[in-house]
Amino acid sequence: MDSSSATAATVAPVVTSAPPLEDCLRLLRGERDEQKLAGLLVAANVCRAGDADAVANVYRAVGPRFLRRLLNTGLGKVEGGKEEEREAYMRLAVTVLAGLARVPEVAADEGVVSTVPLVAEVVAKSTDPAITEECFELLSLIAIASEDGAYEFCEPGVIDMIFLQILSLTDGSKCVELAINLLQLLVHKLKVDTMSSEKLQGMTRMVTCLARIFAVLHTAVKFDALHMLTFLLSQKESGEGLFCSPPMAQNSQSTSCAEWAVAVVFGSTLPKSHGAECFQIGVSSEKLHALLLAECMMSILGEDWLSEDFEVQDNQNVLSVDKFVLLVLESARVEVAVLLNELAYLKYESSKISQTDEAISQKQRNLAILFSLIERIIKMISNASSGEGIFPFSCLLLFHGHQIRKLRDHGQWKGDDLLAAARIVGSYLAEAPYACKEKTGNLLEFIFSIEGQDESSSFYSICFMLPMLSQITMEVDGCRTLASFGGHKAVIDCLVKMTEQGGMTIDNGSMFLACDTIINFMSNMKSVHIPVDYCFIRLLKALVTWAGTTDASSVTMTASCLCVMLLDMTSEKFLLSCSHFDANILGSLSEIIIRSLQQDIPDDDSEQFKQKQIIVSGYKRWADRFPRVKDVVEQHVSV
Repeated sequence: MDSSSATAATVAPVVTSAPPLEDCLRLLRGERDEQKLAGLLVAANVCRAGDADAVANVYRAVGPRFLRRLLNTGLGKVEGGKEEEREAYMRLAVTVLAGLARVPEVAADEGVVSTVPLVAEVVAKSTDPAITEECFELLSLIAIASEDGAYEFCEPGVIDMIFLQILSLTDGSKCVELAINLLQLLVHKLKVDTMSSEKLQGMTRMVTCLARIFAVLHTAVKFDALHMLTFLLSQKESGEGLFCSPPMAQNSQSTSCAEWAVAVVFGSTLPKSHGAECFQIGVSSEKLHALLLAECMMSILGEDWLSEDFEVQDNQNVLSVDKFVLLVLESARVEVAVLLNELAYLKYESSKISQTDEAISQKQRNLAILFSLIERIIKMISNASSGEGIFPFSCLLLFHGHQIRKLRDHGQWKGDDLLAAARIVGSYLAEAPYACKEKTGNLLEFIFSIEGQDESSSFYSICFMLPMLSQITMEVDGCRTLASFGGHKAVIDCLVKMTEQGGMTIDNGSMFLACDTIINFMSNMKSVHIPVDYCFIRLLKALVTWAGTTDASSVTMTASCLCVMLLDMTSEKFLLSCSHFDANILGSLSEIIIRSLQQDIPDDDSEQFKQKQIIVSGYKRWADRFPRVKDVVEQHVSV
C-alpha cells in the first residue's frame, strides 16, 4: 500500500451525518486501495449505527482478503510504508473488524475466523491499550459466534501470543478484564473430545499458560486462572477433560506433551509459597478451588506430585514440602467440615430453605473430590513413611470420627457423604490400625451400619474397614471388639455378597482381606467363645462358589484353608441336616481340599505354606467326622 493510501487511512473525513450506504459500498468495491481505505473510514460509521444488514453488506463489499492484507501491512509483514502508517493500517483494520464482528453472521464467517492468529499477533505486539482492548473485544465476538471461531484459538501459537500480553497488563485495567473474559469463554466452550491432535496441542498450551498465570501473578487474576484450571482439569469424570479424551488417549505423543506441560509448569514455576496463598486466604470458595485443583493434579500426575520438592528460581518465602502438605491437608479437613455441616443442615432443614437440587449436587461432588484428595494424601504419606510417622492423621481421624458420631446421634446412617467419611476413616486405619483404639472401637458398630444413598445394605462401609479388620483380628482384643456387636457376621455377609455378585463389583483384594479377617477370627474363637451360627454355613457355600470360578492357587489355598477351619467346628451329620445344604456341596468342598493338597507351593511363598499346614492339620482333626469327604480326599491324595 502506497503513501496516498496511508493518508486516506490517517485522515478521517468530518462526517456530519451518516453517508448513504451505497456511497460507502461503491468505495469499498473500488479497484484502488485508496478507494477501499476511504470506504473503510466511512464503514466505521456504518458499523457504529448497528444496522445488521448494512454491516453484512459492508463486509461482503470489502471482503476478508483486503482486511487480512491490511492487518499484515500493519504488522510489518508487507514491505514498504513508514511505522506510523503501519500503525494506522493496524488500527483501522482492527476497528473495522471489531465493528463488523458485532453481527454474529459476519463474526462466524470463515474469512473473519481466519484472522484470529493475526489479531492475536497484534495483541502480542501492540503497545497501545486502545488497540489491545479492541482486539480482545474482536476475539471474544469471534469465539462467541461459532464453534469454528472458538477452535481457531487452538491453532499453533495463538494462545501463547495472547498469554504473553496478559502477564504484562496493568492489574484492574479494562484490557485485563477483557482478556480474562475471553479465556473464560474459551475454557467453557472448547470440548477436547472433538479435537484433532493438532488442536489438542493448542489446548495443552492453554493449560500451560493458565498455570503460569496462576503461578506468577499475585492479583485477582490469579484466582480467575485458578477457577479456569480447575474447570479444565476436573472434567475428566464426564469424559470431557483434557487428559482422558479419546484423541488424547490414542496419541501417546500428545499425552506426553499434555502431562509435560502440566508437570513443568506446576513443578518448575509454581513455588509452594504461591500455591500456599490459595490455602491461606480467608475466602472459602478460593480455598475450595485450590483443593479441587490439587486433587486433579494428583489424579493426573500421581500422589507424589504434592510432595515433590521442585527447584524454583524465586525461592523466597517458599514453604517446606512437609508444611505445605500439612497445610493442604488441614485446609481439606476444614472444607470437608464446612461441606458436611452445610449438607447436614440441608437434610434437617430442607423444608425451610430454597436450595436447588443442582446446588446440593455440586456440594456433594465437591465433598467427594475433597475426600479423594485426603485419601491420596494418606496414601502419599504412608508410602513415604513406610508406616512410620503417620501421626499427622490423628486429628483427621478424630475429626471424621466426630462427624460420624454427630450423624449417629441425629439418627443418620444413610448417605454418600457419611459413606465417604467412613471410607476416609478406613483408609487411615488401614495404615494405623491401632490408632485411637478406644474411640475407633466405639464407632465400629455404627460404621458397619452406614449405607450409601442408593444402597440397601452396608456392603461398602464394611469393605472400607476390611484392611484394618484383617490386622486387628490378629489379636484377641480385636476379635472381641468385632464379636461384641456381631461384626464377624457382617463381614461374612459381605463376603457372601461378593461371591453372589460374581466378583464383578469388587476386586479380589477385598475378597482376600475378608477371608483373612475371618481366618484370624476363627483362629481366636476359643478365646472369644463364639457359637456355631448359620452364617458360617452360608460362608461354606460362598467359598465353594468363589473357588469354582478360578484355578488361581491363591484363591484355592485361601478358600480351602477357611473351609477346613469351618468344618472343624461341626460335623457331616449336622451339615446334612441343615436346609439348603446337601451332599453335592460336600463333594465340592472335597474337590477344593484335594486341589489345595495337590498344590505345589513355591519355596518363597510363606503365606501359602502356612495355609497348607493349617489345611493338613485341620483335616486330620475332623476327617473321621466327615466320612464322605474323607473317602473322596484319600482316593486322590495321601494325607
